[in-house]
Amino acid sequence: MKKLFKVALVAAGMLFAGNFAQAQSKIGHINFQQLIDFMPETKTVKSQLEIYQKQFIDQLTTMNNEYQTKGQAYQSKRTTMTDAARGAAETELQDIAKRLQDYQQSSQQQVEAKQRELGKPLIDKARAAVSAVAKEKGYGYVLDTTSEYLVVSPDADDLMPAVKLKLGLK
Repeated sequence: MKKLFKVALVAAGMLFAGNFAQAQSKIGHINFQQLIDFMPETKTVKSQLEIYQKQFIDQLTTMNNEYQTKGQAYQSKRTTMTDAARGAAETELQDIAKRLQDYQQSSQQQVEAKQRELGKPLIDKARAAVSAVAKEKGYGYVLDTTSEYLVVSPDADDLMPAVKLKLGLK
């Protein structure tokens, strides 16, 4: 009889603990990229990034024009060039192409670094607002639905309206 009572007590305790744990793991969701797009600071970040990126595009255009001009000059004079002149011209074109490719990779990395630098405060602000709303509403987990991976999700667990309100967005 005592053993049966202990088993029943353990079963009731596990049932209670399971329900308690389930109540603690409330899951919400938000489209984080859409939240970032709603924030007015996003326009400022995008315009600053476009200005920064334009300087690289201008330099790449200049370098590409030089490459095209020298390539056309080489093509038109190639048949009349000596072997030494042809070899020098080909080496020069290869060097220009390599510099163009290296500059393009370098500029892309610099633009990506600038994007992370400018976007970090914005992402931190959005993440803080999501965390605050999740804490206020008792959510233990918040999933990012930017990639549309949730097959089924109740509207009540969408934190977008509450986070927009927290950030003062319409």
